[in-house]
Amino acid sequence: MSSLPLNPALANLPVYQPGRPIEEVARELGLPADDIIKLASNENPLGPSPLAVAAIEKHLSSLNLYPDGNAFLLKNKLADKLGVAANNLIFGNGSNEIIEFVGHALIAPGTEIVVSQYCFAVYPLVTKMFGGNLISIPARDYGHDIPAMLAAITPKTRVVFAANPNNPTGTLASREHMVDLINEVPDNVLLVLDEAYVEFLNDPVDFLPFIRRNLKPNLLLMRTFSKIYGLAGLRIGYGIAHPDLVTTLERVRQPFNINSAAQIGAAAALEDEEHLQRTRQNNFNGLRFLEKGFHELGLRFVPSAANFILVRVGDGQRVFSELQKRGIIVRPMGGYQLPEFVRVSIGTPNENARCLEAMRQVL
Repeated sequence: MSSLPLNPALANLPVYQPGRPIEEVARELGLPADDIIKLASNENPLGPSPLAVAAIEKHLSSLNLYPDGNAFLLKNKLADKLGVAANNLIFGNGSNEIIEFVGHALIAPGTEIVVSQYCFAVYPLVTKMFGGNLISIPARDYGHDIPAMLAAITPKTRVVFAANPNNPTGTLASREHMVDLINEVPDNVLLVLDEAYVEFLNDPVDFLPFIRRNLKPNLLLMRTFSKIYGLAGLRIGYGIAHPDLVTTLERVRQPFNINSAAQIGAAAALEDEEHLQRTRQNNFNGLRFLEKGFHELGLRFVPSAANFILVRVGDGQRVFSELQKRGIIVRPMGGYQLPEFVRVSIGTPNENARCLEAMRQVL
């Protein structure tokens, strides 16, 4: 055993378990990698934005140079698209890093962080990393109980995390409840609204006016290029907030945290409306196809507003293992207190059909 005086917060810190990579499953089970499909990590099944790929390819010869530490071109392009100022934006190595910025800025031993029961795993992880106390509010119909979350706020509360649509359940809080959340969180508590899947919604609640008018200095919106833009491998997410909050978070951001390929790819992807619309349509069709198939199999599922669906299969770990043997990677949900479920990301039509047929065999 090491005698190093390690941070005691690390002793019981959970380890984030991502969806298993195709190559790892291929090695473990002796399957050809080309025969394996991954429906585990809510990735874009149509691939990355073609405009992003083309832009990155042109840039490859300059990878010997450090990236722009302030992401000037991307920041201004995104600001124009969103109708906010450049100083309303901060970029992270994925949205996960934005969550960590919040930890550095606000979470300390003795502070309280309010989340919903089935929340994204990184919120509890970062809370415990910084010694905070996690206040987890029981879910309502697998989604957020917004009134109960508001009622749980105390003088010790520093942050409220809420993803909408929520991961891993795919649930969508009502417009009324989200407006209540915005208006009723105290000014001395940071409200972090995780909108990683907002682009999949036809009529999302738009909270950007609060940022444009500087009405809510305690509001942080988080979004990502990983999902609908198909750039998960580049690891680039961003926060939208009041300039004063952005300035604070910038103090804990590492230099050059966003590599140059990510900056260039993300900037190009912002122009790729065709890829965006194709992805939305594929996702809509895929959700309806899987819902119909699950109904036919007699399986209960949680109606989803995102690019994945949570389905009750009995023994989630067994079904995950059996599907994996058939070359299909889904996500078991035991780590999210949902051991009877697996989460299935929406794939291409062929991938969705293959997954459904394998589930028929397994069940």
